[in-house]
Amino acid sequence: MNHYETVFILNPVLSEEQIKETVKKYEDILVSKGAKMVSKENWGLKKLAYAIQHKKSGFYHLFEFTTAGEGINDLEVEFRRDERVMRYLTVALDKHAVSWAERRRARDNKKTA
Repeated sequence: MNHYETVFILNPVLSEEQIKETVKKYEDILVSKGAKMVSKENWGLKKLAYAIQHKKSGFYHLFEFTTAGEGINDLEVEFRRDERVMRYLTVALDKHAVSWAERRRARDNKKTA
């Protein structure tokens, strides 16, 4: 099982309910393909470094998951088809990136506790 991280940006004109629905859709796609979700993060509305589709902000979400790799292609095909998704990026994490992500999550959990 390989470790992956996907960040995607959703259109800023979506309602909170539409955002939750979209995030759930992509989580379900991964789980149906055998992925195990490690972490999900909602980074909220952020200003973009440059305009995408004439938008200057977007809702950022991060999925960290483990899978054999078959589900990633299906996930990215759905990202391309969905007009609510402005950008996405999926990267494979090596052992150093995995340990860094664990430390980051632990630090973030301390801040919210």
